[in-house]
Amino acid sequence: MGHRNKMNQTLERWSSRRAFILAVTGAAVGLGNIWRFPYITGENGGAAFLLLYVVFVVLLGLPVMMAEIMIGRAGRRSPMQSLGYLASRAGRNTGWRWLGLFGAFTVFCILSFYSVVSGWSIDFMVHAFRGSFSGQTAPQIGAYFNDFLANPARMTFNHTLFLVMTMAVVACGVSKGLERLNNLLMPLLYLLLIVLAGHAVSMDGFGPAMAWLFTPDFSAVTPMVFIHAMGHAFFTLAVGACALMAYGAYMPDHQSLPGAAAAVAVLDVLVALLAGIAIFSVVFTQGMDPGEGPALVFITLPVAFADLPMGAFWLGLFFLLLLLATWTSSINLAEPMVSTLVGWGLKRPVAALVVGICVWLVGLLCVASFSTLSDFHVIGSMNFFDVVSTIPPEIFLPLGGLLIAIFAAWVMPQQEALRALDAGPNGFRVWRAVVRWVSIPLVVLLLISPLFH
Repeated sequence: MGHRNKMNQTLERWSSRRAFILAVTGAAVGLGNIWRFPYITGENGGAAFLLLYVVFVVLLGLPVMMAEIMIGRAGRRSPMQSLGYLASRAGRNTGWRWLGLFGAFTVFCILSFYSVVSGWSIDFMVHAFRGSFSGQTAPQIGAYFNDFLANPARMTFNHTLFLVMTMAVVACGVSKGLERLNNLLMPLLYLLLIVLAGHAVSMDGFGPAMAWLFTPDFSAVTPMVFIHAMGHAFFTLAVGACALMAYGAYMPDHQSLPGAAAAVAVLDVLVALLAGIAIFSVVFTQGMDPGEGPALVFITLPVAFADLPMGAFWLGLFFLLLLLATWTSSINLAEPMVSTLVGWGLKRPVAALVVGICVWLVGLLCVASFSTLSDFHVIGSMNFFDVVSTIPPEIFLPLGGLLIAIFAAWVMPQQEALRALDAGPNGFRVWRAVVRWVSIPLVVLLLISPLFH
């Protein structure tokens, strides 16, 4: 049995601490930071929301993220196999392995809509660099966006292109695919962000944007602002879908997990802040409303950039940034599904092809939700796209995170957990106390919050 467990272990490793941090940051940085963070901050009153978000990253996102990576590192297998192996080592029910399958199902749903939304950034990037949005009004760009959404052929082309880009990298494996791409793209992503934020400093709206982002007005804080800040801290760190468990399995042996996880959290929040500074400086320069909602990036920004010097170039750069962020994230979403199939005996390129085709087919239903299936309601007034873009991120991720936290803090063998966390006995006790008595109650609160709406 011991020999078989050794045989099941994954042989691949990240080559260095830097490679691991860049990979996990690539996983965490995506639509949540660049598309969702600015509009959700705008809708929830600016600086007070930002402050709460950072607090919940520390108390909720980071401890659960460490738990998820730790399970993968201790198990050194695919998420399903790691959970089953560690549960059996602790003399507990090996049914915990099904949490790995639940995580794979969650990321499957998320990737199916993520790929479609990322396809939008491809289309907008091409048109931005061409200067197609120059001189356009908000209603004109809104009409262009609606026409694009209602065109299944164009939507499918972009969805397909993005998925091919994603699965081609995952098919190459950890060192040749994921690590090589992250080492190239993550520094490029930060460079683009710094260039955009640096450009924002010269704008008239930079001062008002900084004041709005960094001067909290606590009178604007409601219970729902707390809940949104908690949910966003969870969503933005890519926690709860066992994806980071798959990455933890490839983690080098001699590396501080808390140090690496903290570096990822700082880099992740930094992306959101730089994106916020770049976006809101433009919005305030043009006298627009920061609380525009989900249309902020795809309608408000093209209008705001249109009148600026070299606006087409800066807007194209922004959509390139969005594309790079979603690309690194989608690779992370695909990895646990592919590693699960590899654990079941499929060769990696075949596993990547199977996952890619299945996600592509479900993505077609998301594409059709804006045209032929727009009137087909799955739950209440929600169409297929609404369901997969709402329920998995807002319910499945926190539920997965709750179960991961319970498994790491209460179920898996303490010695394995202590070794995998690699923070010393005192560091381990602090982490476990925070997860048990702070993070788990907060996730429960997040999950039951819809009952109080």
